Amino acid sequence: MNWKPNRDSNLTIHEQIVDWVKSRIERSDWTVGTKLPTQRQLADRFNVNRSTVQLALDELKADGLIESKVGSGVFVANNSWKMLLDKAQLNWQQHIESSIHKPNYHTIQLINEHEQMDHIIRLGTGELSPELLPTKQLEQSLKEISLEPKAIGYSPPQGSEKLRGVLCKYLKNKGIETSLDNILIVSGSLQALQLIAIGLLEEGSVVFHEQPSYLNSIHSFQSVGMRMISIPRDSLLTDSLRENKKKRQSVLYCIPTLHNPTGKSWSMKEKKTLYDTCKELQIPIIEDDVYHELLFEETSPPIKSLDTSGQVLYIGSVSKTLSPGLRIGWIVAPSPVIGRLADIKMQTDYGSSAFSQEIVAQWISSGRYEMHLATLREQLKRRAEYVEEILEQHFRKIATWKKSEGGFYIWLRFHEPIVNKALFLKLLHHNVLINPGYIYEPKDLHHIRLSYAYASMRALEEGLHTLLKLIK
Repeated sequence: MNWKPNRDSNLTIHEQIVDWVKSRIERSDWTVGTKLPTQRQLADRFNVNRSTVQLALDELKADGLIESKVGSGVFVANNSWKMLLDKAQLNWQQHIESSIHKPNYHTIQLINEHEQMDHIIRLGTGELSPELLPTKQLEQSLKEISLEPKAIGYSPPQGSEKLRGVLCKYLKNKGIETSLDNILIVSGSLQALQLIAIGLLEEGSVVFHEQPSYLNSIHSFQSVGMRMISIPRDSLLTDSLRENKKKRQSVLYCIPTLHNPTGKSWSMKEKKTLYDTCKELQIPIIEDDVYHELLFEETSPPIKSLDTSGQVLYIGSVSKTLSPGLRIGWIVAPSPVIGRLADIKMQTDYGSSAFSQEIVAQWISSGRYEMHLATLREQLKRRAEYVEEILEQHFRKIATWKKSEGGFYIWLRFHEPIVNKALFLKLLHHNVLINPGYIYEPKDLHHIRLSYAYASMRALEEGLHTLLKLIK
């Protein structure tokens, strides 16, 4: 034992002694039950005061590495090696549990995991089937696109000027008058919500949302300390906003066209009433309009078309219509808001994919996008009618639903509260994946968000028969 403390070290003498004893135990020089030298022996060998040795030994005892036995001395404790191993390994779980962003519900984690498995029948997926994606046309468009060197570098903070110019013309057809300075290109609508949550609202702000709500299945607002207030649909356009309006900042999130998860759409009268109420109360509106192009029959224009005061933050995307893999969406808002959100976006990802922006700009400007949408709507309508036939034949005695207006979903309601975690897991055991209502409204045990957009016709029928069998 030739080791001596280094008096020029940044560590104190007692800290060096602690580290030295730990190293002896880690290397198994001192195994469990080994008796340590006495305090006097250690003090003499290290040429230090006994009080310094005593301090080091007290710390080692507190850590559970050594233990005193009355009348016998000090020994290496039984669990000393495990204690050192635990301390040597970084406790990532502690970091995870103390992080700001809330984890997904366990059910949603299972959905995300099993959606990647080919043998699973996906009855709830909010995504187009591979057979509905315009793969060949996208391949052809890649051959036609002419790229300039600057176009495939980093985008400007607000996104490709070409794409924003194309969107100005495209949105005009929806009654939305806007300009380049009022558009921000984002990596899908979810990023839009995340940017708004961290860039425009103070901690503790109130986020009003329709009940049930897509917001309950993601945590963009909850993770940054927002207070969520859900408002039942039948009260949404009455005095609920006035009653719940507080002095704190607030915002209303809504999907007025083909709502997720219910698939319902508001009338123009409802949209105007809501807009006027929010304008009076000075509550900004986040209008999530990613399903609008998938309406089977044309209906009223977006709330944003009514907006003359910059009250509405409008979100659009091609993820539900062209390809989720392109990761292209947009926000339309007043220029100060766009500037703020663009600054945050540059701090997080330095701009959306330049290649994806070129593809989307070409598809919209050439008219290819509108042609694709017309075909896609017909395909989705056939799928919806096919599923509604199965429901009519086999489910009408145990559940209710409304005919789909477009998009992906049928909000299937069972008479009895049977849609619980046990049913979800039982179906998963039979390779059928559903989106239960309780991930959109925690107390909802009646609903399933039934998607006809992803699974094949044959898989839809097989999955629904498995669902019926397990319920009965």
